[in-house]
Parts: sequence; structure tokens; C-alpha cells
Amino acid sequence: MNFFIGITDQAWFDTLSSLSPSPDEVNFWQPSGKTTFRALQPGELFLFKLHSPNDYIAGGGFFAHPSLLPISLAWEAFQEKNGAHSLLEMRQRIARYRKTEDLFEDFTIGCILLEQPFFLNESEWIPVPEWNPNIVVGKRAAMDSEPGRSIWHKLQHILSKRQLAHDPDLQTDEERARYGKETWIKPRLGQGSFKIVVTDAYRRACAITQERVLPVLEAAHIKPYADSGPHDVRNGVLLRSDMHKLFDRGYLTITRKLHIEISRRIREEFDNGEYYFTFHGRELNLPQRSFDTPSNEFLTWHNEKIFKG
Repeated sequence: MNFFIGITDQAWFDTLSSLSPSPDEVNFWQPSGKTTFRALQPGELFLFKLHSPNDYIAGGGFFAHPSLLPISLAWEAFQEKNGAHSLLEMRQRIARYRKTEDLFEDFTIGCILLEQPFFLNESEWIPVPEWNPNIVVGKRAAMDSEPGRSIWHKLQHILSKRQLAHDPDLQTDEERARYGKETWIKPRLGQGSFKIVVTDAYRRACAITQERVLPVLEAAHIKPYADSGPHDVRNGVLLRSDMHKLFDRGYLTITRKLHIEISRRIREEFDNGEYYFTFHGRELNLPQRSFDTPSNEFLTWHNEKIFKG
């Protein structure tokens, strides 16, 4: 099995490692925004290596999703979890890397979404032997050969020790799988990652109207997070903001057959809404991948608990 060692922007690392409480997700951004990161599968390990000559691994996280995003959307989704205290600060860092003075351009940047990040204390930093200083992005390492094997064993020891110190009696099977074996599990998405994963699953177009103007598109939970609905792509649908409001308030729903249903209550309560009835009975515009399609479990919940039939 492989993991990836990515070279970390020092200010990014310092900002995130100092946040309290520790973030549940982070956006490891790349300033060029030309290619999508493809070195890992979801759930595999992405490690943070400090800039040379500090050739140490100082943290990591579990890879969830790659994307190319305008900086405005990346900030909206992650805010300080981008490793900056403000959008202006983030723009300034990216402009410096891109060698431009234009701080108002909505740069497209490469985004690597990581879940359950961890940051090692300086005494725990793991040396990376024989690191080539000409590497500017990072590289993959294999667990069955050096130096990957040694790095993994040291990291496994540190994280297992941390977990046991935090909760000696209730270590879960999930945590044992993550830190005790050379296997990875599906990462739990945070709110920001949920927004981006759903946005990309629906090819950045409203599932009802096909609107493609990103600022008005929102990742809607089918079963709200407040009602124990997970941040999972199958519990999400990308909607234009007005459709999102109607969906959340029960004036429209999506049937188990993936058709759009508009409530008669729109007409009864507002004596209006003919525009919305033009979508009644239409098929939902679905993600390309079948495993991103809304779950029947969550659709049934919305049909029965929220929809004003």
C-alpha cells in the first residue's frame, strides 16, 4: 500500500496546527490549479512534510477528494481550515506563489480535501531520510519498502499511543483499523468537504434547473445534519439557492424514483409559484457515478417527514 508525502506551506501548517479546537478537515491547496491530484484513493494517508532543510513529517490526514476550485469557493467552504486567517491572507499567499500582484482575481487552485487531520508535536516529528530537495510537490511512498516502511511504523506508534492516552478503554474498531493495520477506511466528510464533493458529483449544475452559476449553488442535505443526517454524498443534492430553501421547507421533494415533486401548498399559501410547477414530475439530473446517487433511505425520510404533500 502507498501513502503520499506532500510538501507543506509553512504558514499553512503553522496556522492549522495552532487552531483550537483542532480542525476536523483541511484543504491542502496547491497554487497552480492546473491539474487534479490523483496520487491517492479516498481513505489513503496524506502526510505533511515541512520545507527543506526541515525534512520531517509533522502531520497528515486522510484523503477524501481532489478538486480544482476558485479561491472564493474554497474559502466559503473551509474558511480558516484553508490554513489562513482571512481570504485576503490566502489570496496574498497564492499570489506570491503565482508571482502576481493581482489580489482580486478569483484564482483557480488545486484542492486536496483531507479529513481527520493530525499535527505532531515537534518532539514527534518523523525524519524523511535522503529527501531530494528538488521535489516541489511531494511523492508517494510504499509501505513495503524503505523509507515508507519505517515512516509508517513510527507514525503508527505515535498515533496509537495518542489514541490510547486520550481514551484507553474505548478505542474503536475504526481507529484500530486506521492506526493498527496497513489498511484505510472511508473518511468521514466534514461540512466543507461535503459541499465540494456534492458540487463536483453533480458536475457543478443544479440537479433540478441545471443552473451553473456557482455562487448560487448550494449542497443540500436530504436529511439535515441536525437530525443525524450525515455529511455523505448520498445524503446530498446540489440545488440552486431558491430550490434549496423550498426543499428544506418541504415545498418540493425528490421521490424514490428520482422524480421532482412540487407541493400544492406553494399555490395555496402564496397564490403564486407557477414557475416551480414547471419542474413537477421531471427526472432529477443525476451524478455520473451511481454510488453518488441519493439514497432511498434519506429520500424516504424527506418524503415522509418534511414534504408538504
